[in-house]
Amino acid sequence: MISYLIIDDEYIAHDILKDYCDNLPNMQLIKNCYNAFEAIEVLNKRSVDLIFLDLNMPKLKGFDFLKTLANPPKVIVTSAYKEYAIEGYELNVIDYLLKPFSFERFLKAINKLQETQTTPASITTTSKEKSKSFFFKSDKKLIQIDQNTIHYIEAIGNYCKLITKDTSIVIREKLSELITKLPTEDFIQVHKSFIVAKQHINFIEGNRIVIKEHTIPIGRTYKLQLQNLLGLK
Repeated sequence: MISYLIIDDEYIAHDILKDYCDNLPNMQLIKNCYNAFEAIEVLNKRSVDLIFLDLNMPKLKGFDFLKTLANPPKVIVTSAYKEYAIEGYELNVIDYLLKPFSFERFLKAINKLQETQTTPASITTTSKEKSKSFFFKSDKKLIQIDQNTIHYIEAIGNYCKLITKDTSIVIREKLSELITKLPTEDFIQVHKSFIVAKQHINFIEGNRIVIKEHTIPIGRTYKLQLQNLLGLK
């Protein structure tokens, strides 16, 4: 569960963010704060995982407030002013959402947050396997998928089909957008229409990759890149 604060002096901004967050099963609102001093009062009493932070607020501006925190939570900036974006990334914010922003853009920011979070690994004598998950929009639903279960992804026009360990789902996202979201150390684009999960490759033969019972083609322009990424050259 991700606990969060909304810090913004505009009521409509609170309504939009809460509505977006309510579509996700793992978001818990702690408090609506309409200035930085309300947020400081909350943070003095408890910790939270995430702050949605507006910048242009009365008395204490967003970044000035952020600089007062010794151990700040993760921060997603929500602002109508794009000129402060560089300063935001210098302060290690997760993302900078320029108002007004769509639900899809909001979802990308949440997925970035998920990537930065480390899930405690199971303590075993053999391995400590990392686990990350992403939310994907499919048939008017948001589905959470563990990245370790994804075998490969196939482009279908403006949509993509995710083939996982147990099932396949069609999501409303282009392959070109997905490849920027997925961690490059785990996923490789091998064709204009295919991304594969490196850990699930059974073998490579000629211009094809085999994962379980599936055969994925290797595009000519991607072959050298694939060999370099796999350390084959």
